[in-house]
Amino acid sequence: MKMNKVNIFVTVSAVMIAALGCNGRGSADGTIPMTDPIEPEMIFVQGGTFTMGCTAEQGGDCAGDEKPTHRVTLSSFYIGKYEVTQAQWASVMGKNPSRTKGDDLPVTFVSWHTVQDFISKLNAATGKQYRLPTEAEWEYAARGGNRSQGYKYSGSNTVGDVAWYKDNSGRKIQPVGTKAPNELGIHDMSGNVWEWCSDWKTAYTANDKTNPTTRTGSSHVRRGGCISRNAFACRVSRRYASGNTSVRATNLGFRLAISAEHE
Repeated sequence: MKMNKVNIFVTVSAVMIAALGCNGRGSADGTIPMTDPIEPEMIFVQGGTFTMGCTAEQGGDCAGDEKPTHRVTLSSFYIGKYEVTQAQWASVMGKNPSRTKGDDLPVTFVSWHTVQDFISKLNAATGKQYRLPTEAEWEYAARGGNRSQGYKYSGSNTVGDVAWYKDNSGRKIQPVGTKAPNELGIHDMSGNVWEWCSDWKTAYTANDKTNPTTRTGSSHVRRGGCISRNAFACRVSRRYASGNTSVRATNLGFRLAISAEHE
């Protein structure tokens, strides 16, 4: 069921041709007929224990909500190799909400609620149990899991090697996977678009945790920085509150996760 980038775009081209018909036009609202969903390529993340928050490699850049550091133990899971693309979204939802269009660009302008709709439809079509990553899973994967080299950003101490951000993007979203991956082979966990997590944002505590989730609050967490923010926002420990579940933005997307036992 896993597909590489080349296969994704060959598939979506066929989908688009079928949708457009002989006259080269889709429906007036841009809706594409439902087809077989384009599933994301997933990376296995071996479970383990790590220190979450403002760790030493962050130097003096940490924000207050990244403290105190605390030990977190996670079960194994899978996470998307790339941010969910516009081609993948359209194959499930029938149309593309992004303001800047491109099959291989990350889908944007999606609220937390509409992401849940996408996941429900994808799961119904595939029989799988995709979901958003928890905040702890996201940070563990961004740090490189049990292969972590202790980088400040996801895969490097040099932000421009792994991230599209304010200083190199022209403030335009970029095709997924065009910057170097991190230690696990995951792309764009620093920069390109902010990524929704499943958790609500709450203050850290110092006690050890196992598979933590936060199910109540006023705003969901987004992670990773984006094309309109500086290097500070692209750090693996940086946290940001989304505002509310209805927030949509041209620099906000997501990637999927799935528990190891559900893959």
